[in-house]
Amino acid sequence: MSSDEVKQETKVRSSPSVQSLMELARRSVPDLRRNAETIEPVPAGRRGALAARMRRTLSWTRLPGLRRREEEERPQPRLLVRLVRGYCLFVLVPTAAVGFYVFVLATPQYIAESQFAIRGDIEPMASTQLGVYQELIQKHNSQDSFILRDYIKSRPLVESVDAKLGLAKMFSQDGIDFWARYDADQPVERLVRHWRRHVTPQIDVVSGVIRLTVRAFSPQDAVAISKEVIAQAEILINMISRRAQQDMLTQAQKEVDKAVDRLKRARMALQEFRNRWGIIDPVQSAQATVTTIELLRKDKIKAENDLRVLRDSKLDERTRSIQALVATVAAIDGQMKDLQNRLTTDGLVSDASHNLTQALLEYEGLMVEQLIAEKLNASMNMILDRARVAASKQQIYIATFVEPLLPSYSAYPAPFNAVAVAAFLFTMLWSAVSLIRAAVVDNRL
Repeated sequence: MSSDEVKQETKVRSSPSVQSLMELARRSVPDLRRNAETIEPVPAGRRGALAARMRRTLSWTRLPGLRRREEEERPQPRLLVRLVRGYCLFVLVPTAAVGFYVFVLATPQYIAESQFAIRGDIEPMASTQLGVYQELIQKHNSQDSFILRDYIKSRPLVESVDAKLGLAKMFSQDGIDFWARYDADQPVERLVRHWRRHVTPQIDVVSGVIRLTVRAFSPQDAVAISKEVIAQAEILINMISRRAQQDMLTQAQKEVDKAVDRLKRARMALQEFRNRWGIIDPVQSAQATVTTIELLRKDKIKAENDLRVLRDSKLDERTRSIQALVATVAAIDGQMKDLQNRLTTDGLVSDASHNLTQALLEYEGLMVEQLIAEKLNASMNMILDRARVAASKQQIYIATFVEPLLPSYSAYPAPFNAVAVAAFLFTMLWSAVSLIRAAVVDNRL
C-alpha cells in the first residue's frame, strides 16, 4: 500500500459544524484585510489624547474599592510624613484646644471636703456578698447612710439649699466660663444635674463614713454649701428619728389603752357578780360559814358529852336537863345542815341551782382575769414610760469629725492632668482610626 493511500485512510473527518465555521472564516478574512488596508492612521500628536480618553471611558470597568488610575500614577508621600501629619491634625490640635481652655478660659473651682457618720441605735444591714468583712460592716453600716447619700443628690435638698443660699446665683455668676456656668433661666431639673456634678457624697462601705466633696467657684461658697448640706442632713436624720419615736409612743399608748379597757371590763364583771349574788367576797363568806360549822360541831360534841354523862347517871329521859341537851343537839344539827346546804346545795339566793361553790368558781375566774388585767396594765404603763424617756433622747444623730475648711487654692480643674488625659485619649482614638484605615487599604482588591 502506498503512502498516499495511508494518508487518505488516516485523515480525520471533520464534523459539519466545524466545516461551516471554516467556510465562514474563509469568506471573512478577505473582507477584514480589505478594511484594514483602508483605515486612516492616527496622527502622532493625537495619540496621547486618544489613550487618555480611552482610559476614562474604560474606568467604569474597574472594581469598587480600587484606586483611580490618576491616584496610582500620583506619587504617594512617605509613611512617616503621613503619620506626623495625622498625629498633628487629630491629636495635637485637639489637645492644644483643651489646654487653651483649662489654662486660659476655665474658671478655677475650690473644693471643700467634710466627713461625717451616722451614730446611734441603728440596725446593721446584712449581705451575703461581703465575705470576711461581714461582721465589721455590720458594726458601722446601716440603711440610714444610703438614705442620706441619696437625699444629698435629690431635688428636695437642692431646692432647700437654693432657697437658703441662692444656689442658682452662685453657679451663674458672670465670671464663670461658658462650659461650667449654669443658666439661671433653665428649669430646676438642670440645676439638680448641675448640682450632682459639683456635690459628690461617697460612702465607705467598711466604716460607714460619708465623705462629702463640694466644688464651687469661690472658697466661701464651697464651705457654705458644705455646712448647709450637713445641716439639712441633720434635719432629715432628726425627722426620721422623731417619726420612729412617735410611732413607738403611739404603739405603746395603744397597748396601754387596750390594757386599761381590759381592766375596766374585768372590774365591771366583778361588780355585776356581786350585785347578782348579793355578796362582796364569796371566799370570805365561805370561810366564815366553815368557821361557824366548826364552832357548831364543837358545841354539838360538848352537848353530846353532857347528854351522855346524864344518861350514864341513870336519869330519866324525861328530865328537863336531858330534854334540853337533846334539843340543843338537834338544833345544832339543823344549823350545821343549813350551813352545809348553803355551801353545796341550796345557794345564797332563791334559785336552788346556784350555790356558794359555783359562786366561788365564778368569783375565782373573775379575780384571775382582774389580776391579769392589772399586771398587764402595769406592764404597759411601764413600757409607755420607757418609750417616753427614749423619745426624749435623740436616738440617731450625725457626728461630723472633719469639718469643711476654707480652701486656699483651686484644685479643679487640674490643667496638667486634663491635658495629659486629653492627649492620651486623642492618641488612642487616632491610633484606632489609623489602624482601621490601614487595614482597609491593605485589603483592597
